[in-house]
Amino acid sequence: MLHSIATVSVSGSLTEKLTAIAEAGFAGVEIFEADLIGSPETPETIARMIRDLGLVCTAWQPFRDFEGLTGALRARTFDRAERKFDLMQTLGARDMLVCSSLHPEASGDPARIVDDFRELGERAGARGLRVGYEALAWGRHINDHRQVWDIVQAVDHPAIGIILDTFHSLSRDIPIDSLEAIDPAKIVLVQVADAPRLQMDHLSWSRHHRCMPGQGEFAINAYVETLARRGYDGPLSLEIFNDDFRAWSARQIARDGRRSLVLVEEAIAPKTASPALPPRAAASGPAFVEFAMTEAEAEPMRAMLASLGFIRAGLHRTLAVEHWRLGQVHIVINREQTGFAASYRLLHGPSVCAIGVTVDDPAAALARAEALGMEVFPTTVAPPRLPMPAIRGVGAALIHLVDARGPSPWTVEFEAKDAPEPDPLDAHIAGIDHLSQSMQHEEFLSWQLFYCALFQIDRTRMAEVVDPLGLVANQAVEAPDRGLRFMLIGAHAGQTLASRFIHRSFGAGVQHIAIATDDIFAVAERLAALGAPILEISANYHDDLAARFDIAPEVLERMRAGHILYDRADDGEVFQIYTRALDKGVFFEFVQRRGYDGYSAANTTARLAAQSRFRPALQD
Repeated sequence: MLHSIATVSVSGSLTEKLTAIAEAGFAGVEIFEADLIGSPETPETIARMIRDLGLVCTAWQPFRDFEGLTGALRARTFDRAERKFDLMQTLGARDMLVCSSLHPEASGDPARIVDDFRELGERAGARGLRVGYEALAWGRHINDHRQVWDIVQAVDHPAIGIILDTFHSLSRDIPIDSLEAIDPAKIVLVQVADAPRLQMDHLSWSRHHRCMPGQGEFAINAYVETLARRGYDGPLSLEIFNDDFRAWSARQIARDGRRSLVLVEEAIAPKTASPALPPRAAASGPAFVEFAMTEAEAEPMRAMLASLGFIRAGLHRTLAVEHWRLGQVHIVINREQTGFAASYRLLHGPSVCAIGVTVDDPAAALARAEALGMEVFPTTVAPPRLPMPAIRGVGAALIHLVDARGPSPWTVEFEAKDAPEPDPLDAHIAGIDHLSQSMQHEEFLSWQLFYCALFQIDRTRMAEVVDPLGLVANQAVEAPDRGLRFMLIGAHAGQTLASRFIHRSFGAGVQHIAIATDDIFAVAERLAALGAPILEISANYHDDLAARFDIAPEVLERMRAGHILYDRADDGEVFQIYTRALDKGVFFEFVQRRGYDGYSAANTTARLAAQSRFRPALQD
């Protein structure tokens, strides 16, 4: 199917939108009327630009309040249609989208509507144009694609067909199997939009909360697969109304949109003739977290790591890079003054510049990333450095693809320099439980789509949690075996912990490293002995635990003394210890799960309140 997108889906001027759409790899574009009206360029200039960019004009839209009118209103509507036909021919658009009427004087009489479209078909056909009729979910009389199909069949004109829109169908819970009755030859265009399930009026829902396929909760794949199986092979076009998208980068949203359509076709490929991508990468978990720092910045980081039980396990043989280890958790401190890490540090300050993810087949994962339009970072290294392909991730940090079957970089690239004995905590550390990444709210859905497109991970349901200074959106993406987990945190308000991190770091990035343990009390005792900067939890929190849960008094006292948070659900229980942030940047968590797969949302408010006590005083 030809991939297309409506210009309303991205931000910027019409020329900026067209450039971003072409760069993202789309073949077609729907010209939204308001975009053209607001453009200083003539239709002739826009038509030339569309051609020069290698695009086709999939449709001109929307033509509103057409059907069911009488007298002078009807005559004026047909005059308006003729003027728009002139415009379409200038733009090179063959198809017009007519959406069902909201006009207060429009009749819902099917016979009158059929007569209107039959005449419109005659006028369009005489110019070599087509008209597609679409049911708006909030249409005055026509709000169901089954009604539209009945009208199109009754009109029975070669220039009149149906336009389907996944939002209008699925938001009204119209059965997908109703598409089986539609002749694919009469489908002018299929518009695609996902959305979260919300309880609100359809117009507001549509105008503010549409998103890319795979970012919402609609059965987009099943809808498109049904049409493809029926023989539809026309344009698949995104029409997205979303306030966050309109506030964000046109290039990023266009790339997301193209990627989402590729993923839809991949999902339905076993049942259609769509070409297959290399499969999503099987990942077994984070291999390392790398910090970019100067020597002066590295000293407090070393002190913090040592207070958490990490040992400096080795120094790089050729670079100013250190390897710190606790159990199976590997931290890299990169103090190079040139190269990627140094450049990243100049832009973002001392922060996580890269993460490693262990995958079964790095070459296939890299090929998939390239096919999905992800930015591959060029890496050319000489021994003793191991080849490790990388792509740009959240906040422009790198994601290194580490070969699960290859040699260990810790033994090949690093040399032990009088490393001390492992800390007693080593025996209780299983690895990295998850990484939390904070980002602007507008970026949130982009990075969710990025991870789910690249790795064999899926998203959990999004939730909003209360920071003392505003709301933040949380959503985990995780592998089926939970070996790889990312918690995505979208900052709404400017003074939340996530927002302060973003402002300090000049962009999104890793803010929180969660370490898995099998004995939280052993961790608490060891951290206290090492003088770790533990986040102090209010005594009121533990008093509330005593009221909510049946916890033995002596256990509760140990939790209180160790500043251990706790939650319980049907599937088990969880214990957590947090550190304070290093220079208001990254912080650590130790987490013990006992049959508990969630992220302890019940503790988030208490934890954020504790962390907010260390924020800088607000200026008047």
